[in-house]
Parts: sequence; structure tokens; C-alpha cells
Amino acid sequence: MLKKTVDLYLEAFRGLSKEVWWLALVTFINRAGTMILPFLSKYLKEDLHFTYGEVGWIMVFFGVGSFIGAWLGGKLTDQIGFYKVMIGSLLISGVLFILLQFVTSFWGLCGSILVVMSIADMFRPAMFVSLNTYSRPENRTRSLTLIRLAINLGFVIGPTVAGIIIMSSGYNMLFWIDGLTCIVSILLFNYLVKEIKAVKKTKEEIKLLDVNAAVFKDKAYWIFLAISFLIGVVFFQIFTTMPLYHKEHYGLSEFDTGMLFFLNGLIIIIFEMPMVNWIEKKKIKEVKLIYYSAILVTISFFILVIDVWAGILIISMVLVTLGEMVGFPYTNAFAMKRAKSGNEGRYMALYSMAFALAHIISPKLGLDFVAMYGYNANFILIGVIGLIAVGLSVWLGKTLEKEKILESGY
Repeated sequence: MLKKTVDLYLEAFRGLSKEVWWLALVTFINRAGTMILPFLSKYLKEDLHFTYGEVGWIMVFFGVGSFIGAWLGGKLTDQIGFYKVMIGSLLISGVLFILLQFVTSFWGLCGSILVVMSIADMFRPAMFVSLNTYSRPENRTRSLTLIRLAINLGFVIGPTVAGIIIMSSGYNMLFWIDGLTCIVSILLFNYLVKEIKAVKKTKEEIKLLDVNAAVFKDKAYWIFLAISFLIGVVFFQIFTTMPLYHKEHYGLSEFDTGMLFFLNGLIIIIFEMPMVNWIEKKKIKEVKLIYYSAILVTISFFILVIDVWAGILIISMVLVTLGEMVGFPYTNAFAMKRAKSGNEGRYMALYSMAFALAHIISPKLGLDFVAMYGYNANFILIGVIGLIAVGLSVWLGKTLEKEKILESGY
């Protein structure tokens, strides 16, 4: 029985290109080193003594930077190629992460975080496009899932180690680790993975692409972006209001919070890749999986209103993790499949920008709501936002069905 289980697990990894494996390795190194992000709101509130409102505004600038970075990354990827964008983004942001520890004023942090995230998040659309190049169409979802596995393996290690470092040495060491791992991971990528030059298109081909493949005319994709944005607003609460809630309502330490993130990553590491492999064999539609994901993530916040038992935090984390596993690989896959040739960077940029916009709205909305009405009111608000995403997922499914009917001529 054990051998069969191991064989099924290993089967999920077969057939992926060596470039995807190297990309997963450097992603893991980078993500394991990104220790400050899960604790950023706590660092601003408890170490630098900013108010809820000020923390919210700094996180807004974080999101605005992420939004700008996603747009720039997509634009530059279509113009100069994903390879140069990935290397430039991580090298420069690595240096900036190290310098960020020396900025402690409110406006200084707003400006600095805006610049850092504008450069750091150019990486994401470029990385998504790189998977289009380094993976075969039939392996694309599993390639994306392997990258997510690397991210979550790093996420298991990063916050857990970060919690220990904060308790023993304070926050400054985390900035050094963040910066150096960005630099090391991209230098390793440059050494292990060679650039593949894209075939240049003629002016006539570019003109045809702009007219016939314009993302701005793609109704289904815009509904999908709205769903991604709303799920992002809900999901990002676990990085902003939740670490503060752990401490203020249940008295949890940074290590305890790190262990909850550890649980999230561990579940994904063990179950996501085999689950994706099983889903691919069953040929379950992406839009249905996104719908199930929205339901699970929504429930994970509604149940937090039951605030008399700390164990509810574990149940909530398990539910949000299941929602993440069921939906997030397929939001990536949906965006990549929807992207037309020559416009991949633009499509993936808009996808990244939807989550970046959620990063702008989610912390400010959540922290302001907590300051005015308390945590439970915020959980109800976030749950209602999740329900809207569920409704939009139903609409997306119906829109795609209509597209199929029109394409078939019936």
C-alpha cells in the first residue's frame, strides 16, 4: 500500500523538463529566504510602533508597487523577453531588500516599499511566461504546480525559521536573508538555465495580434480577473490581519504563527501535486475548480467568527489551504491557456495585477475595519466578498459555455 502511494506521488512529477526543475529549485531558495513578508504587518505594528491605519497605508503602497511591477513585468517581457526581466528583477530587488531595514519613517517606508515591490513583482509575469517556453502544453499545469510546490516548501521553512530568528535576534536579520536569497537564487538560475530566444514577429503579425487577440475584448478573461481579485482580497488577509489577530486575540507568539503557516505549506507539499495529477486524469474543468476554491476560502473566514477556541485557527488554515490547492494552480493555468500568442506577457501581467490590486485593497480594508468594528466584523465582510467571487465563478462558467456554442456554430 505504501509503495503504491509513493509510486502515485512520484508519477505526478514525471515528464517535466529539466529547466522547470531548475526553476523550481531557484524558486524554492528564493521563497525560503522571503521571511519578512508574513511578519511585515507585525514588524510595522510592534517593532516600529505604527498605528493600524499607518500599517494599512504602508501595505497599500506594498500593493501599489506590486501592481506597477506586474504591469511593467508583462510589458517588458513582451518587449525584451522573460529571461532578462527575471534576472534584473531579482538582482535589483535583492539589494533593495537589504537596504529596506534602514528605513524606519512612515513616508520613507511608503516610498521604499513602493519601489522595492515595483521591481520585485516584475518577476511574476516573466516567470509565468517562462513556463510557457520551458514546459510542454500537456505538462503546463503540473509545471505550475511544481513551482507552487517549491514556493510552499520554501514557505514551510521560511516563516518557521523566521519566527525563531525574530525571537532570538529581532527583525533586521530577515532583511539580509531576504535580499541575499534573491541574489543567490537568480544567479543560480542564470548559471543553470539558458535563455531561449523568442522568434521575432513581423510588423504584420504584430498588427494582427493587436487587433484579433486584444485582451481588452476578452469578456470571459475579465470576469476571471474579477474573481482572481476578490479571492486575492480574501486570501491576503492571512498575511495582514491574521498574524495580528493571532497575537491580540489568542496570545500566540511569532513561532506559533509560523507553525500555522508551516501547516499550510506542509499540506500543499504532501497533497497538491498528486491531487493535480488526479484532477488532470479526471479532466475536471478549471472553472469548476475555481468555483470550489472560492467556496472553501470563503468558509475559512466565516468560521473564524467562532472565536472561543484557538483550534478554530487550525480548521480555518486547513480550509484556506484546501481552497488554495483546488483553485490557485488552475487560475494560473486558465490565464496561460487564455493568453494568445504574442500577448502572453500582457495576459499574465493582468493576472498578476489582479492579485496586486487585491494586495492594495485587502490590508487597508481589513485593518481599517478591524480598528473601527473589530475582528469578527472584518471576517464577516471578507466572507461576503468571497461569496461575490463564488457568484462570479458561476457567471464565468455560463460565459464559457456560450463561447463554446458560438464557436461550434450551434
